[in-house]
Amino acid sequence: MSRIRHTFAELKRSGRGGFIPFIPAGDPDLATSELLLVELAAAGADIIELGIPFSDPVADGEVIQRASERALQNGVTLRDGLACVARAKQHIDVPVVLFSYFNPLLQFGLDRLPNEAKQAGIDAVLVTDLIPEEAQPWTETLYQHELDPIFLVAPTTSDERLARIARQARGFIYAVSRAGVTGARDEMTRDAETLVQRVRTVSDLPVAVGFGVSTPEQVRDIWRFADAAVVGSAIVREIEKLAKSPNLVNRIGEFTRSLLATRQTGEATIK
Repeated sequence: MSRIRHTFAELKRSGRGGFIPFIPAGDPDLATSELLLVELAAAGADIIELGIPFSDPVADGEVIQRASERALQNGVTLRDGLACVARAKQHIDVPVVLFSYFNPLLQFGLDRLPNEAKQAGIDAVLVTDLIPEEAQPWTETLYQHELDPIFLVAPTTSDERLARIARQARGFIYAVSRAGVTGARDEMTRDAETLVQRVRTVSDLPVAVGFGVSTPEQVRDIWRFADAAVVGSAIVREIEKLAKSPNLVNRIGEFTRSLLATRQTGEATIK
């Protein structure tokens, strides 16, 4: 059992919903990203997604696009992201998902990335723009290095593709709450709940829901029907606001804890 599946098994035993924050590597700088990984773990993250900056992040909304641009201006690379995780892992034991577009992985070298990612302490890799029809060689390589390939599914995903993804995915399946790009929203749609139900008909993997999750109420609502909530843009927006604050790391920890304010044992309905 992978560390991610073990984490979800522990959550299920305790009757709690999982919490998965996302931050981009290198925004506002790598040293702060490393501190944020440690702080997010202390604040209650069960799994953390670390984004690798990319020049054309087509799946991301304006907030994460700006963060990616700032990180690229800082010269941050995939290798920097791996080093950041390796340093943070000296202080935390929370599973980390490498979140990237395929191009940075290709430039780094698909033949050596899995081994170096594993050595850095990465537990899984999510490639936003790699379609399942072309992913099999990549996922097989990840399996060999005991890394979980994480796949995105959306309300528009066909039943055929959903089944194909279920056969390749490990760790958990990331259900996008709505069609479109990332970004905080005031309301969640019912599409997410319907999508999770569809995923459960083809896979016994845990399901995490993200894209648009930004409030404690939304997090708690997701726990009602899914295994975990993913929060990205809302956290990245706070990082942007606090970029020049000497208390940035502590303030992000406080914000993260506020998202988990309703988290009580037994409140989540874990399938």
